Amino acid sequence: MKVAVVAEFYPRAADPVLGLWAHRQAIAARDAGADVRVLVLHRPLPSLAAVRGGPAAAARATARALAQPPRATLDGIEVAYVPFLAPPRPGTYGSWGRWAAGPLAVALRALRRRFAFDLIHAHNAVPAGEAVRRAGLRAPFVVSVHGGDVFHTAPGSAAGAEAVRAALGCARLVIANSAGIEARCRVLGARATQVVRLGSDLPEHRAAPYTAPTVVTTGHVIARKRHADVLRAVALLADRHPALRYLVIGDGPQLPRLRALADELGVADRLDCTGQLPGAEALARTRRATLFAMPSTDEAFGVAYVEAMAGWLPAIGAAGEPGPQEIVDAGAGAGMSLVAPGDAPALAATIDALLSDTAALRSAGAQARAAVERAFSWAGCGAATVTAYEAALA
Repeated sequence: MKVAVVAEFYPRAADPVLGLWAHRQAIAARDAGADVRVLVLHRPLPSLAAVRGGPAAAARATARALAQPPRATLDGIEVAYVPFLAPPRPGTYGSWGRWAAGPLAVALRALRRRFAFDLIHAHNAVPAGEAVRRAGLRAPFVVSVHGGDVFHTAPGSAAGAEAVRAALGCARLVIANSAGIEARCRVLGARATQVVRLGSDLPEHRAAPYTAPTVVTTGHVIARKRHADVLRAVALLADRHPALRYLVIGDGPQLPRLRALADELGVADRLDCTGQLPGAEALARTRRATLFAMPSTDEAFGVAYVEAMAGWLPAIGAAGEPGPQEIVDAGAGAGMSLVAPGDAPALAATIDALLSDTAALRSAGAQARAAVERAFSWAGCGAATVTAYEAALA
């Protein structure tokens, strides 16, 4: 089976961790028997945030985008970057599939001449799925929905809702990363759906822990990830756990505010920020922590949770979110706890219960690891992905 993957979020020279989950799924599908090539929708323009940062910041962002090589081989998979132009993201993102369709059509036809793919797999309805639909190739396609389509794009504008519905409605199969997202896709017009959970590697041994008890959050430092909730919880525990530290792995627009909040709460000396790290290093540092906490909202799945849990770390997510609930429902037990977003005292109590009872912490870590082995390995994801491909072709 030959598959052409189309994605906007995918590792590239300027951001090697962007959409790393999509690349890992491609590797998993390849290892499960699919022959995979990847086309990445690449917009070589600075973001609005970079433009607002002044001419120098805009010039640097543009130079990085333009420096992207047109082709790369990532872990043995051929990847081609397809440039397209589109207006600034705010207010227009729902139409980006229309802008990308022409260049993508050319790239897909060129790919098909040397790689006669049986199926196209688009990651996200917008822009990838909508661009595939508009490209006009007579080829079956599936769309994976990872959250953005249903949380942001469809509710964000009439054009976004129309594009999401069109892409989902035309897909042979819509692949959702959790049962909650699957239900939302059906409301938005998906005819056939299947849940395929993303995964994690499975290290053989627990990493050597940090000397001090450490709560870690790994991911982009943006408002919905709610790093501030964790920092407030750490501040509430300052007296009970005087050695406790908070490790933030990642970068983003909320990082300056997080540092300012640490000063305000009097815990600046407990906050460690690494910035963005290469994927392997970020994962290695994450797994040395005591537990993982990320009470984020609009969380469709959350690969970061299962990657931490695979390293025997208990995880804490937000109640009422499809992804964390999926992990709990898969039998994570005490390995995954849920607290209401914004409830720092409840989060502090959950962290305190684990840090104050070594046996409970060890048991929760073991349950976390067992859940990932059972339900969230990349091998399992690859097999499920190929099964979804076969169902779409049938």
